[in-house]
Amino acid sequence: MANQTESKKILVNSTIPLKGIVKAIFNDTVHVQIGGKVIPIPSSEFAMEQK
Repeated sequence: MANQTESKKILVNSTIPLKGIVKAIFNDTVHVQIGGKVIPIPSSEFAMEQK
Protein backbone atom coordinates (compact mmCIF):
# COMPACT_ATOMS: atom_id res chain seq x y z
CA MET A 1 0.00 0.00 0.00
CA ALA A 2 2.80 2.44 0.78
CA ASN A 3 4.16 2.24 -2.76
CA GLN A 4 0.74 3.05 -4.22
CA THR A 5 0.46 6.18 -2.08
CA GLU A 6 3.98 7.24 -3.04
CA SER A 7 3.23 7.06 -6.77
CA LYS A 8 0.22 9.41 -6.44
CA LYS A 9 2.25 12.35 -5.14
CA ILE A 10 2.35 15.43 -7.37
CA LEU A 11 5.14 17.88 -6.78
CA VAL A 12 4.88 21.64 -7.24
CA ASN A 13 6.59 22.75 -10.48
CA SER A 14 6.51 19.20 -11.84
CA THR A 15 5.89 18.61 -15.54
CA ILE A 16 2.62 17.04 -16.64
CA PRO A 17 2.38 16.16 -20.34
CA LEU A 18 -0.93 17.17 -21.89
CA LYS A 19 -2.02 16.48 -25.44
CA GLY A 20 -3.51 19.51 -27.14
CA ILE A 21 -4.05 21.05 -30.54
CA VAL A 22 -2.10 24.16 -31.51
CA LYS A 23 -4.75 26.61 -32.71
CA ALA A 24 -2.64 29.71 -33.31
CA ILE A 25 0.87 31.09 -32.95
CA PHE A 26 1.40 34.82 -32.46
CA ASN A 27 4.91 36.27 -32.07
CA ASP A 28 5.75 34.96 -28.59
CA THR A 29 2.52 33.12 -27.64
CA VAL A 30 1.24 29.69 -28.64
CA HIS A 31 -2.51 29.08 -28.25
CA VAL A 32 -3.23 25.44 -27.46
CA GLN A 33 -6.68 23.82 -27.21
CA ILE A 34 -6.94 21.26 -24.42
CA GLY A 35 -10.45 19.90 -24.11
CA GLY A 36 -12.88 22.77 -24.63
CA LYS A 37 -10.45 25.51 -23.62
CA VAL A 38 -7.86 27.44 -25.61
CA ILE A 39 -4.92 28.36 -23.40
CA PRO A 40 -2.26 30.93 -24.36
CA ILE A 41 1.23 29.72 -23.44
CA PRO A 42 4.38 31.83 -23.79
CA SER A 43 6.69 30.28 -26.40
CA SER A 44 9.53 30.56 -23.88
CA GLU A 45 7.88 27.62 -22.04
CA PHE A 46 8.64 25.31 -24.96
CA ALA A 47 11.99 23.81 -25.89
CA MET A 48 11.78 24.90 -29.52
CA GLU A 49 14.48 24.08 -32.00
CA GLN A 50 15.58 26.99 -34.15
CA LYS A 51 17.09 26.26 -37.55
